[in-house]
Amino acid sequence: MKKFVNDPKNFTREYVEGVAAAHPDQLRLLDDALSLVRADSPKDGKVAIITGGGSGHLPTFLGYVGYGLCDGVAIGDVFQSPGADQIVAAAEATQSGAGVLFLFGHYSGDVMNFDMAAEILEMSDIESKTVLVTDDVASAPRDNWQKRRGVAGLFFAYKLAGAKAEAMGSLEEVARVAEKTVAATRSMGVALSPCIIPEVGKPTFEIGENEMEIGMGIHGERGIRRGELKPADEVTAELMDAIINDFPLDSGAEVAVLVNGLGSTPLEELYIVYRKIDQLLGDKGIKVYRNYVGEFATSMEMGGFSITLLKLDDELKELLDAPAQSPFFIQPGPGGIAGGR
Repeated sequence: MKKFVNDPKNFTREYVEGVAAAHPDQLRLLDDALSLVRADSPKDGKVAIITGGGSGHLPTFLGYVGYGLCDGVAIGDVFQSPGADQIVAAAEATQSGAGVLFLFGHYSGDVMNFDMAAEILEMSDIESKTVLVTDDVASAPRDNWQKRRGVAGLFFAYKLAGAKAEAMGSLEEVARVAEKTVAATRSMGVALSPCIIPEVGKPTFEIGENEMEIGMGIHGERGIRRGELKPADEVTAELMDAIINDFPLDSGAEVAVLVNGLGSTPLEELYIVYRKIDQLLGDKGIKVYRNYVGEFATSMEMGGFSITLLKLDDELKELLDAPAQSPFFIQPGPGGIAGGR
């Protein structure tokens, strides 16, 4: 294992401390809980959005704590769920009486610990709601979408629910937007190479030099098929067919597109993928309203990429356009960065 680490057991704490030290104007570390919150929280009357999950996916999850996004995050070890105490600490540090939305990907350990946190908050008369992100079309059939994994589509859920919360929407309104976004989001990925968890010190799976796995999860979960590596256009077309047919998307629809690198895929290759996506959508009469290309939900140094489409309407477009800012993401508003903040 060749990595720039110290003691692998301290990997999570050390990188989280590094992020907090690099961005003290935006983030505050709850040291005892190993959770991060917005430096300006709590904001009076605002719904607090709390997310969380295992490390190894930067900028998901902690990269989306900021203005117009999430208010706090509970951080687990690599590919491990955070504890309920961490989640409660983040919620208590950011809530201001308007309630808390738990917004995270559908993984069993996270669900269990966030449910425990909700029960603890209830005993303190802090209202909470939970929305699970379930965008990975490869992980369950369409008629059983509630069992799907949450992958890079988390980004859109954070962005739109965060915009609604920043506009001082009620807990019910923010949760509704989050649910609506999840229902309109589909993702699928492909892996070329594994990653190495520092404490384990060996690859998470094995794959041949000229093989790819379509539909692999961000923790190395088995995909829907493994086969010979194909040219970028063919792989992109296969992923897009699965995503578009799952909606379905018809001519005249508007979408936001997210091309996400899984950790070691060069940006140049991601733009080759986006080029084909743009062609395929144009051929079907589907308009790209916004696009995002880069690393949004990684898997350590895994090779591969994922595609996410968000089907838009007027409400979702307005929320998508709203300003947002975190150490890992900036979307300027009409008055400049994060609405002139």
